[in-house]
Amino acid sequence: MPGIVRARIETDLAFRTLGRVVSRKVEVGDLVHKGDVLGEIDPLSLQLAVKSAEADLRSAQAQLENAVTTEMRKRKLMQSNAASIADHDLAEQQLKSATANAAKAAASLAKAHEQLGYAALRAEFDGVVTATFVEMGQTVSAGQPVLKLARLEQRDVVVDVPEAQFSNVRRNDRFNVALQLDNRIRATGFVREIAPQADPNTRTYRLKIGIDQAPDIFRLGAVVTTTPLVNESTAIALPVSAIQAKGGGSQVWVVDRSTATVAARAVELDGPAPDGRSVKILSGLREGEEIVVAGIDELADGQKVKLAQEPSR
Repeated sequence: MPGIVRARIETDLAFRTLGRVVSRKVEVGDLVHKGDVLGEIDPLSLQLAVKSAEADLRSAQAQLENAVTTEMRKRKLMQSNAASIADHDLAEQQLKSATANAAKAAASLAKAHEQLGYAALRAEFDGVVTATFVEMGQTVSAGQPVLKLARLEQRDVVVDVPEAQFSNVRRNDRFNVALQLDNRIRATGFVREIAPQADPNTRTYRLKIGIDQAPDIFRLGAVVTTTPLVNESTAIALPVSAIQAKGGGSQVWVVDRSTATVAARAVELDGPAPDGRSVKILSGLREGEEIVVAGIDELADGQKVKLAQEPSR
């Protein structure tokens, strides 16, 4: 079954505040590391907000210092009976209010500094840029996608399986995954996710086969061929027509697609299957191999054959 290598995690990155884009430092296909600056918006208004918050904090701190001095003076006057208890209580209230205002101004300044940090869009993880959505000079709102970033170390093969074959698939089933450009390059994956329902148009079920340990050559977007791996404890069933008796044993003809030739292979049989039209093979075959099932009496070792997908001449 054909499939496509895709990133398991793809994230749309966006600025967290409104602004005009003044730089976008990456293009599709660029590799980035966590913390790298990917784009920037005009920081002028955010810088002004920081300066305003700094001025508010200085004013609040001055008021706090004055309130502290006033409270101390009123307390001394009250102790010498030169001021009333009510005057001191009022000074205490003003001190508490000034303390709260200073704390509020400090929090506002911290928030303004945080907002200024939003002017730079940074990578949340190591990955590759798979799409961009904005250009320099464009004004973006908070949360508007700017680019898409995909993790490289977590990859899936996405396969659409026809309904007729879907009933045989289970989670954690092993699959052989081979590049279509060179089927000698292979990896093993496990069924990680099975779609709960069929696509309404194609009537196929989507499988996601995890290939996190596959070589780097299995790049995002690569087209692959997937083949279920047979459990070693389970016999392989082949049509009776594929088995040829030879020298007291049994053999099958294995197709080599790279040379378009066939070769005899001795196999060990486990006896007929319940349907009577097939036999079980215990050993002698490997997963993914193609077997001739008709016309085997006319074959010889090394004989050229015409493969099924070849156009007739």
